[in-house]
Amino acid sequence: MIQKTVFYEDLEQVFNHFPKYHMKSLLGDFHAKVGRENIFKPTIGNVSLNQDSNDNIVTVINFTTLKNLSVKNMMFPRRNIHKYAWISPDR
Repeated sequence: MIQKTVFYEDLEQVFNHFPKYHMKSLLGDFHAKVGRENIFKPTIGNVSLNQDSNDNIVTVINFTTLKNLSVKNMMFPRRNIHKYAWISPDR
């Protein structure tokens, strides 16, 4: 948990150094399971494969909301086959 907190603190410092007029994109996995909760729809949309989110998406959404960003990979409809990551045979 401490590593995640330090990561987001460092990420925020980096974002704060960018000029306001530049377009900003943040790419990554963040181990976030995105669900379809109504409270998150303005940030993540409603086309997720999962019903429920995990704790990591809450951290991602808090950061993106604070920085006026959105999670774009979930904002646009896509086929279900393109909505999930590979799962190893041993989980």
